[in-house]
Amino acid sequence: MSIPIEDYALLSNCRTAALVSREGSIDWLCVPRLDSGSVFGALLGDEDHGCWSLRPVDAKATATRHYDGDTLILVTRWESANGIAEVHDVMPIGKHGSVAEDRGDVIRRIVGVKGLVEFDHTLRLRFDYARAMPWVRQVGTDETPELVAMAGPDAVVLRGARAVASDHVHTGKIAVAEGQSVDLSLTWFPSYHQPPERLDVDDAVERTRAWWQDWADKIEHAGPHRDEVVRSLVILRALTNHVTGGIAAAVTTSLPEDFGGVRNWDYRYVWLRDAALTLEALLDHGFIKVAAHWREWLLRAVAGDPADLQIMYGLAGERDLAEREMPSLPGYEGSAPVRVGNGAALQYQADVIGEVLVTLAAARDAGLNESAFSWPLEKKLVAQAARQLDRPDNGLWEIRGDPHMFTHSRVMVWATFDRAIRAVEVHGLEGPVAKWRELRSRVKAEIDEHGVTDGHFTQYYGTTEVDASLLLLPQVGFCAPDDERMLATVAKIEGDLLQDGLLRRYRNNTGVDGLAGEEYPFLACSFWLVEQYAATDRLDEAHALMDRLCGLVNDVGMLSEEYDIENRRQAGNTPQAFSHLALVRAADALARARHKPR
Repeated sequence: MSIPIEDYALLSNCRTAALVSREGSIDWLCVPRLDSGSVFGALLGDEDHGCWSLRPVDAKATATRHYDGDTLILVTRWESANGIAEVHDVMPIGKHGSVAEDRGDVIRRIVGVKGLVEFDHTLRLRFDYARAMPWVRQVGTDETPELVAMAGPDAVVLRGARAVASDHVHTGKIAVAEGQSVDLSLTWFPSYHQPPERLDVDDAVERTRAWWQDWADKIEHAGPHRDEVVRSLVILRALTNHVTGGIAAAVTTSLPEDFGGVRNWDYRYVWLRDAALTLEALLDHGFIKVAAHWREWLLRAVAGDPADLQIMYGLAGERDLAEREMPSLPGYEGSAPVRVGNGAALQYQADVIGEVLVTLAAARDAGLNESAFSWPLEKKLVAQAARQLDRPDNGLWEIRGDPHMFTHSRVMVWATFDRAIRAVEVHGLEGPVAKWRELRSRVKAEIDEHGVTDGHFTQYYGTTEVDASLLLLPQVGFCAPDDERMLATVAKIEGDLLQDGLLRRYRNNTGVDGLAGEEYPFLACSFWLVEQYAATDRLDEAHALMDRLCGLVNDVGMLSEEYDIENRRQAGNTPQAFSHLALVRAADALARARHKPR
């Protein structure tokens, strides 16, 4: 049976990540990057699809866990009949904050606190999404046990404890007494290299602790829900590739939006929209250098003809994200198919250029200087938006039904020209501002005429349906939060999309997305509603909804994409950048409202 999504905690070295269950099992790890093949895939199947379990022999032992300060060092405290011990799980950050490209490490340090605790240690290695059973050999000694496994281009070395093989499973027992510690390490390396040198575990742990804490200490936030904001920003940093600058939408693929259904997508890539919104959240809290790194990534990824722009790329800017099914993994709770790659990469989503321009404008306002190529790139993107001005799209939610003129997308087209005009008028950059003003006015008039019905904004032209994405219109400056049309839209959204107090993206039963099945409330949308409430002086409702949403984070502060209200469980890929950046924005909105003149 699948472990609840909210029972997982995140480890990260800012290149890849692992998910550790409350029961001490690493059930998801792709190496060497987030979008590589998995070596542990039990998350999308069962233990036979790969996992690394470390828990007390005592079946009645109970676990509590937390992160060490504001880091991503996970501390799981086990209390058993014979004693207390902790497991400290960490993926080391390299020297000077770097991440070595030819290795990736996971450390599991067992620390005796009281009495004597014996642990079961079980390793099931299944490479390449459980399609490759590795060749495993013992190469160490009794004093320094070492196990090497390899398959195709990948290899790992396990150090620190002897593990005995039986039917493709390696097991062992480890006992720790009060004051003792045992260090296990699993290191990925290319199979055509020799195993990397042993880590100095003390140094690696301390260096990693200092790196994360130093980064978190720079966070600027004086408003409510500080703990959730800091944890969310740390998670957003974990999703940012330290080498390339690419910002992934989530750590996982194919965690279902509809348990048992087909709405299972691969989110381990860089959506321009999600990355842009993540950067806005980081910029608002003082991280300009991250914006500069991502802008370099953007320049590389979209280099060439703007007509070839994709809405998402690989973590280093790869363009080929062909979607395919992976039958070697049966899916979370049988939710099939498991998908690798994402066909939405080839969709036309008209809002994307606007999202990028809005974020780069925010970076410019925050003091990020232009590079030799940044403004020329932006002008090319604006020109591309102008060439596709009247083209319907697949929208923010990447529908797989017929394209439409989605109102949110049209507003982001408006925002494209608006931010380009601002770059000229405020920052003195060069561009055809008269043409951009004409296009901005044209798009605004079109939205006012075709994107409003019965006094409220609509999901797309020609319908009376609403969409939670309409809550973003004031956020980009298209209208004021208290615009009469916006207030009517909020009322319509509350009537049509609220489900037990949480917000769905849109009504699935209209057939607009072209997919079977339903889905659960989308957490980011509810945070957007908090922001709207805060901006229109509905502060009691804003705080009540924010408190409820923050109550949905798991015990280590993580949120997935959606929430199943009936069964009180998280759903969708995790941790989800969209959810965490929306949490940060909502908290900032509440802070602004607190200081707003009355």
